[in-house]
Parts: sequence; C-alpha cells; structure tokens
Amino acid sequence: MTLSPAGAARRNPRALGHKLQRPGLYFALPALALFAIFFAYPLASSFWQSMTKTVGGETVFVGLDQYARLFLDPLIGKSLFNAGILLVVQVPLMMSLAVVLAYLLNQSWLRFRGGFRVLHFLPAVTTLVAYSVVFRVMLATDGGAVNQLIGLLGIAPVDWLNNETWARVALIASITWRWTGYNMVIILAGLQAIPEELYEAARLDGAGRRAIFFRIVIPQLRPVLLFTSITSTIGALQLFDENFILTGGGPSDATLTPVLYLYKVGFRQFDFGYASAIGWMIVALTAVIAFVQFRLTREKP
Repeated sequence: MTLSPAGAARRNPRALGHKLQRPGLYFALPALALFAIFFAYPLASSFWQSMTKTVGGETVFVGLDQYARLFLDPLIGKSLFNAGILLVVQVPLMMSLAVVLAYLLNQSWLRFRGGFRVLHFLPAVTTLVAYSVVFRVMLATDGGAVNQLIGLLGIAPVDWLNNETWARVALIASITWRWTGYNMVIILAGLQAIPEELYEAARLDGAGRRAIFFRIVIPQLRPVLLFTSITSTIGALQLFDENFILTGGGPSDATLTPVLYLYKVGFRQFDFGYASAIGWMIVALTAVIAFVQFRLTREKP
C-alpha cells in the first residue's frame, strides 16, 4: 500500500521536522553568508597573516615568530602599561561616577530628572572625533579654555598634552566625560528593575540609605555592573580615537595603547604580519580579563 505524503509524514515525524526546517535555513543563508564574508574569513585571514612575514616582496611563513617578537618589543610593554593604568584608574572612576549618578537620578524627590538624565547622556551621542578635537582645543597650552580658567585662580598654565603625567590625566578625563553617561543609563535601567518591595522591607527593618545602597542596590545591580565593567574594559583595551587625536600616543609613548600601536605598525610601517599578531594578543587579553571579571563577580551558590 502506498502512503500519501501526509501519511508518510505522520509515520515519520523526523522527516516532517527536517522538511519544516528547510525554509528557516533558506532565510538564514543571507545572514550566514554575510557572517562568513565579513567576519569568519577576515578572522581566519588575520590569524594566518600573523604567522607570515614579508621578505623581499614575498610572503614567507614564519610560524609563531611574530608572537615571540611580542615579548621582545618594549613598545608592547609600554602600551600594555598604559592600558593597565586606564583599567586600574579610569574604569573604576567612571563606574563609580555612573553608579552614583544613576542612583541620584533614580530618586523620586529629585526635580527635573528627565532633563538631568538627558544632560548626562549627551556626551555619549557626540562623535568620538568631534569631542576629541574639542578637548584638544580646550587643553591647548597657549590659549586653551582650561588654562585660561585656572589662570583666573592664579595657577600657572599646565602643558596638558605634552607632559607624560598630565597627558594621561587629560586622556582619562576625556574618556570619563564621554562614557560615564552611557554607563549611567544602563545602570539606571537596572535600578528601575529592582522591585520596590525590597526597599519597603528594608525601611521597615530600620535600614538607612547607606545600608539600602550597599545591601540591596549593589547586589541587585551585579549583572548590570558585570556587563558595564566588561564593556568598559574592552573599550579601554581597544582605545584608539581619543589618544590618536589628543596626543598621537605621545609624549614619549605615555598614551600609546595596543590598538594605536597596532595602527602604527600596520599602516605606517606596513608590517601587517606583526600587526595581526598584536591584534590577536589584544583579543586574548580581552578574553582573559573578561573571564576573570566574570568569575570574580558571579553570584556564589
């Protein structure tokens, strides 16, 4: 006896499932093709390029030599040291400001909360190049707005962009101004997701503002803080626009970061093999630091 297609499908549900999955695969093909062309292929190509070197106009396979070169390059160490300063100083400073601002802007007693939220978020919508140029003009040694302002207080002009210490301070200040509002909005969304019943129960138990903040707000914000800290860490390791425009990595490589060094090696020295190795080093460091952050901040069973 010959079964109809419907009967055969009922007898073989697995065949029916495969038949129903085909249209979904067809719809996914464009996305898969774009992923393969613009992500998978460049990723594999850069990894292969990191194990090659151009000698006499020809590409030569050198294995892990480019990665061994990383350990002998003093500028790699300097760029990682500068990135470490950002991770240790700028990221905690920015996260602390974002939490405090979000907590204040979430209070019901604060008037014009909407206006303040927009005001603090405005830096996040400015383009990286535009705000970096503005900071460069403001921090100019001669005639800069910041030096003119502190001059009114009787303080001598500061060479913000040509002194190693002050250049780092200027870079940290500009990044903090740009990204604090962005993280504040994310944390504010997390605050608004905390049930009001938790606050009421804490007040009934006699908890003050300090206890509520550290025993309810911070623990409830743990997933949000983990997300913002990881994205801020990635941003610090991949910093390029601000220091490229403000200082060009100087003075004396005081603001040189791994990505800026990658740019100089690849597009000024045209050593694309070594630049690819630097790129993969950044990827590995980012993954390791993100993993450590995740392990340290995860909820204990």
